[in-house]
Amino acid sequence: MDRTEMLQALAKEKAAILHGDAERIAKQHADGKCTARERVSKLYDDGSFVEIDALKADGNVVAGCGTVNGQAVYCFAQDFTANGGAMSKAQAEKILKVLRKAQVTGAPVVAMLDSAGVKLSEGPAALPAYAEILSAMARLSGVCPLIACVMGPCNGIAALITQIADIAIQVKKGEIALHTALVMNGEKGRQITAEQLFGPEAMARQGAVALTAENEEDAAALVAALIDLLPGSNMEDAPLELDADDLNRLLVSEDPDDVAALIADLADEGRVIELNAAYGTAVRTALIRLGGRTVGVVASDHGVDNGRLCGEDSRKAARFVRLCDCYQIPVVSLVNSDGIAVPDACQQARYLKGAADLLYAYAEATAPKVAVIIGNAVGAAYVAMGGKAIADVSYAWPGAVIAPLTKEAAVQTLDGEKLNAGESREALEAAYAADCGALNAAKAGIVDDVINPAETRKYIIAALELLATKHDVNLPKKHGNLPL
Repeated sequence: MDRTEMLQALAKEKAAILHGDAERIAKQHADGKCTARERVSKLYDDGSFVEIDALKADGNVVAGCGTVNGQAVYCFAQDFTANGGAMSKAQAEKILKVLRKAQVTGAPVVAMLDSAGVKLSEGPAALPAYAEILSAMARLSGVCPLIACVMGPCNGIAALITQIADIAIQVKKGEIALHTALVMNGEKGRQITAEQLFGPEAMARQGAVALTAENEEDAAALVAALIDLLPGSNMEDAPLELDADDLNRLLVSEDPDDVAALIADLADEGRVIELNAAYGTAVRTALIRLGGRTVGVVASDHGVDNGRLCGEDSRKAARFVRLCDCYQIPVVSLVNSDGIAVPDACQQARYLKGAADLLYAYAEATAPKVAVIIGNAVGAAYVAMGGKAIADVSYAWPGAVIAPLTKEAAVQTLDGEKLNAGESREALEAAYAADCGALNAAKAGIVDDVINPAETRKYIIAALELLATKHDVNLPKKHGNLPL
């Protein structure tokens, strides 16, 4: 066999390995899903992806590195057409190699999950594979951004990958569950649909996924948009986009009760990626560009229970703040909250712990922090999100109220005698709100300035420019004890 024949034979053998089983690929397409290599091609810049261990036997995962909009990104995409994408020792070895390379080169990792579970033929030996991957991801967390995309089944131990990742995305065909419908319905004769158990809407409401996508093309677009906003690692800054919008543009949205419109108005060209929108709805968390910089926005939504923070709201905001702080992304807090929600007096400890998580996350974060009190900042809401002990710079809108209690609670608690004497409750509440207003807060040094709402964008950009060189470190320690 001459050289040409050898190369032709090699090419034929490689093509047979890489193209996979035609019948199984057809079944994948019939189920409305792409193959692993098709998913990779949708994400990466044309011709940029370089596969690792492409011919490894029983690997059943496509792993490698390429560029997404010019930025280096690693990925591993489980191949459901090969043994159902089942996790095996060989697959774990390829995934671990990707995670190690991402760590030493400083690049984000995208996990495309589509697997029937562990490779049962390997018996108990398959379990350490998941343990090694989860351990490696936990150690990589905070070093390189981790994005998990659920494209198909992701059940049992594999579901934990989505929770360790910084951001999880689930497509309509994706499934996330610790136990399948068959297992769950076996208990007490229940009849729970698959959608109720592990569909995107169910997972989003429970906070298991940050984003949902109608199809795999939409998921790839979301990943690319996130990559544009995130740095490659904690050793570099997020990409800076110059001349994206007018730095001095005035806001049109000045309604403190419409934070969605306000966030969009603040963002350069209105580009916003809101995370966990269906979970903890009294607070909104979003990645935006502001003055060309990537910024994380935490905004209490007064339209949902007057912005009172329950346990879900607090934990959602806390994890988002920690995500931003991992990669030195500035945090802008828009505060309009009546404090902590206590819907059940016998469950106060749950809400107290949630508030402690939020305060801890803000206090520990060393990234630049700017707070704008756009409405009420009552009690723990001010302390955690808008207090000058927490924020580097704190502004207030003219109608803001910064107080230990809501005006209703304060009058009920402090002015009982006046109420009994016949004084107007409305007048007493108005007087309390005036005493705790923005101007008096500024005079007392509780906020740095009272600003024109229309100029909020200008003030925040100026503050971020001032804080661009901020360098702050926590006291030497292994880690703090987050009040989980």
